[in-house]
Amino acid sequence: MAAFTCGFIGLGLIGGSLAKAIHSKIPDTVLIAYDTNTASLTLAKEEGVIQKICPCINESFGHCDYIFLCAPVSHNDENLLSLKKYLSPETILTDVGSVKTGIHEHITAMGLESQFIGGHPMTGSERFGYPNSKASLFENAYYILTPTQEIGAEKIAAYQTLVQNIGAIPLVLSYEQHDYVTGAISHLPHVIAASLVNLVKNADSKEGIMKMIAAGGFKDITRIASSSPTMWQQICLTNTGNISTLLAQYIQDLNDFKQILDRKDNEALYHFFDSARSYRESFINTSSGPIKTEYVLTVDIADKPGAIAAIASLLAMHDVSIKNIGINHNRELAEGALRIEFYTADAMLKADKILTEHGYSIHKKS
Repeated sequence: MAAFTCGFIGLGLIGGSLAKAIHSKIPDTVLIAYDTNTASLTLAKEEGVIQKICPCINESFGHCDYIFLCAPVSHNDENLLSLKKYLSPETILTDVGSVKTGIHEHITAMGLESQFIGGHPMTGSERFGYPNSKASLFENAYYILTPTQEIGAEKIAAYQTLVQNIGAIPLVLSYEQHDYVTGAISHLPHVIAASLVNLVKNADSKEGIMKMIAAGGFKDITRIASSSPTMWQQICLTNTGNISTLLAQYIQDLNDFKQILDRKDNEALYHFFDSARSYRESFINTSSGPIKTEYVLTVDIADKPGAIAAIASLLAMHDVSIKNIGINHNRELAEGALRIEFYTADAMLKADKILTEHGYSIHKKS
């Protein structure tokens, strides 16, 4: 792919990871950036990821082939206003937000439809900021593109090629379809997970018995409730219609299930669970969805002093980093007494091989 110039407005986790991925995969690319966090810009320059620090949105962005809007969504309005007077008509303008309707409406209002392609890399991390960015963040992850109807096919194709070159999987959707799809597979699940946690919180005894035994399957299926409340507040405020429509359907589905439960309909109950099981097992085994994948092994260990330390030491000897480790007291929905979480899939697979070779019985999440 020929060298080009990319501008970044915002250089946090996603913007920084994009810059690092482009710098790594297409090293001749010139990268410039503006961020209110000057420490991030300085670090990126010192690392050689970006070649130019911009003190503000200025004429430097007029020479860009791509401009990535990576600042918080609430700043898109003012950043676009500052950018418009410098913007070349040949520049492909894009963003990285998880809701697309708002940015497309801003672009239309500003008359920039002929050069905008919305972008949503379906990946992330519980960490934030440029220091936690990494070039590998997009590998094998879906990267949804939402082009306007006015932009040319050649610009869409060029952006798809860029996405492929950083290791991601481009998927072109309309912005309306994007917001409905992510509403179903990402936004609504976060609402449901939070509501389940609040249900248990409100139903628990004063001794906290439910909380005490929730560390097994319940903790797994509500893991995403630990996400940023500010971020999910904003997502609910920007994708309200889709979430509300899907939530209404979910409430109806729960009411339907309550009816078959109350009448103890043997066949309907079986079909409810079997249908869900069959459909879930047809999912592609990949980490490319919008909800972050956990890299977890559970291990059968003997109840004796030093058992956990032995495993931790064994993995450390082989340079395998552990994110978290602990006893799984509630194993109703999981096998293995020791739960080990890793930062990457490669670390998990390496640990699996090492522990298996040393006689441990391993259970993987599915």
